[in-house]
Amino acid sequence: MKKLLIIIFVVMLIRQLSGVNSPVVLGPGVKVAEPPVQTDLKQAEPFQHDGYQITPLAEFKLTGKILSRENYYLGRESELSSIDLALGWGPMSDEAVLDKIDISQSGRWYRWRVKEFPIPRKDIETQSANMHMIPANDLVEDMLDSAKQGQIIELTGYLIRAEAEDGWNWQSSLTRNDTGAHACEVVYVESFQLIN
Repeated sequence: MKKLLIIIFVVMLIRQLSGVNSPVVLGPGVKVAEPPVQTDLKQAEPFQHDGYQITPLAEFKLTGKILSRENYYLGRESELSSIDLALGWGPMSDEAVLDKIDISQSGRWYRWRVKEFPIPRKDIETQSANMHMIPANDLVEDMLDSAKQGQIIELTGYLIRAEAEDGWNWQSSLTRNDTGAHACEVVYVESFQLIN
């Protein structure tokens, strides 16, 4: 365990020093006008992925701005999803707004703070979300690994429920209007593109 933590620390240090995590700056203005598109599924067939049963709950398509990203190496969830992206759209894709919001991620949570609200609180809550990314294949995983804060991305896939034989489960939120615990999306990502 100690060895693993040292390796993780060294990898993170190298990424930091090499500028891999430097944010992309696109300037002010709304970069993503449309909200995510979700189509609920009534009876989707479950399938196996990395030893877990995955049940699609809704088709999901999103263009969004990466507000923050965090990699995870520990915990049951990291077996399926090692990357969380906090994504924004509408006014939450406008850097003039985002410059007035302190955004962070840790412990699988996305957090924000403001001194003064640049837009209504409800807009921050409903036009951004923390999403746990489960890559469908190695290509998607590589694309997710290369994504940087500030970039615009496009993804398609499913909001899902993941289950293990021992009873463990992880289920996506199915609305963008919730906040707090269980409000994150768990996304099985079939395609992922960096737009800019």
